[in-house]
Amino acid sequence: MNRLAAFRTSAIAAAALALSACGINSVPAAEESAKAKWADVEAAFQERANLVPNLEQIVMSSAEQERATLESVIQARASATRPEIQLDGEDLGDADKMAQYQEAQNTFGGALSRLMANVEAYPELRSQDNFGRFMTQIEGQENRIRVAIRDYNEAVRQYNTTIRTFPDTIGANIIHGAEPMIPYEAVTEGAEVAPELNMRSDSAPAN
Repeated sequence: MNRLAAFRTSAIAAAALALSACGINSVPAAEESAKAKWADVEAAFQERANLVPNLEQIVMSSAEQERATLESVIQARASATRPEIQLDGEDLGDADKMAQYQEAQNTFGGALSRLMANVEAYPELRSQDNFGRFMTQIEGQENRIRVAIRDYNEAVRQYNTTIRTFPDTIGANIIHGAEPMIPYEAVTEGAEVAPELNMRSDSAPAN
């Protein structure tokens, strides 16, 4: 009886090891990691959007000439944060939805960068504490976005590799029905790179 019990225990352990080696645990673990990293990407973009009201107050009070550019930022922000383009964990394999989200975020980032470049040319603004603090905030936030995207793409790479390689691909296809996830790629070249905001410019706006 003791030998039979030991054999059963060994067989169960061997079966569990075989199952774990076939992606039973590794595939959902990799998937959840990628979903968590995507949540970080969305949070970073949302934090950037939350900074716009502060910029709006600075521009409206100090740079009348840039209100038209500010309006484009506000419109792009509204587009980038509208609910229908937001992605949840189940959408990360949808290339069309990812492209739509990326395009909206890149449009918003481009409009914001143009406004910041224009407003920064005003010496009276650069001397204000609130503008300096905002510049520091937006620089930091763009860097956080870049890091979040990098981490998400690495998690997607690991997940996609897991579901395609033996033996994990067995569990991925037979048990989980796993599909590849879409990495975050810039719609326009260089759009995934945080903009460099030059705070040392002494040029004045053209009349």
